Amino acid sequence: MNIVVLGAGAIGAYFGGRCQEAGHSVQYLVRSNRADQLRKNGLKLYSKCGDYEVEDLQIAEDPEDIHHVDVVILAVKGYHLNEELMSNLKVLVRKGAAILPLLNGIEHISYLQDELGEENVIGGLCYIISTLDDNGHVVHSSNQHDLIFGPLHPSQTELCKELEDLFDHANMAGVLSSNILLGLWNKYMIITAFSGVTTAGDVNLGTLRDTSKTMKLTEEVLHEVKLLAIANGINLTEDHIEKAKVLLSGFPDEATSSMHQDKRKGMQIEADHLLGGALRMAEKEGLKLPHIETLYALLKPYELEMK
Repeated sequence: MNIVVLGAGAIGAYFGGRCQEAGHSVQYLVRSNRADQLRKNGLKLYSKCGDYEVEDLQIAEDPEDIHHVDVVILAVKGYHLNEELMSNLKVLVRKGAAILPLLNGIEHISYLQDELGEENVIGGLCYIISTLDDNGHVVHSSNQHDLIFGPLHPSQTELCKELEDLFDHANMAGVLSSNILLGLWNKYMIITAFSGVTTAGDVNLGTLRDTSKTMKLTEEVLHEVKLLAIANGINLTEDHIEKAKVLLSGFPDEATSSMHQDKRKGMQIEADHLLGGALRMAEKEGLKLPHIETLYALLKPYELEMK
């Protein structure tokens, strides 16, 4: 399969590398600074699940230079969904690509479908803790490297089966979901709570778990997103919340969210995409999300500083 990774950060580069390790053609469509870094340092994965160095690193800076593409792994931050990126995606769709977004959040699904066509956007999400080191290599620091995907349109069924076979033979946990929308909302619930509390509180997961009031706040955010999901026709339950707490208990104490890592590095954060998105959707449904609103208010000044 011919795969293009758009956004070769810690997530895109990891899953792209694993696909390439399994013998598939992978090209990395990146901006000039990242392209220069990759050409200079190459791409390596340092992982508890096995290290890997990409030997045939194919880099592109213009989508017109990509001639064969079946699937685009879209692994960017929510704030990167701008006119330039959408233009690049439209070029790749015209070349025959289906788009597999691995973004945090939920609003982007309908946006991508509106811009690219409902039949061209597969549902996707991932559970992984990874970052880039100073050389631009991937450091994968947990045993989880789950990529969950599924069709959002009947025409995608066969392609999803092909992806299932691909991921089964790669060093990753690829799971074909029969209800990917439920999975997307479940991930949104988890990441909104995890990212919001760790970033606003400047705490790692160990501190979050060990501080009863902070853990209580996290649980309240989980409940608020559950209510929002139900208002949107998605049946998240108390069982999903309990499983989310079990999931968070399995990460190392020093682990933290990607948004918290970005804030520590002085980079732009996804507060508006995650927390702001929840508030926008809640307003449409006439819901109040007081804990999410408070976390967003605490993070908004930093977000404004970075613009």
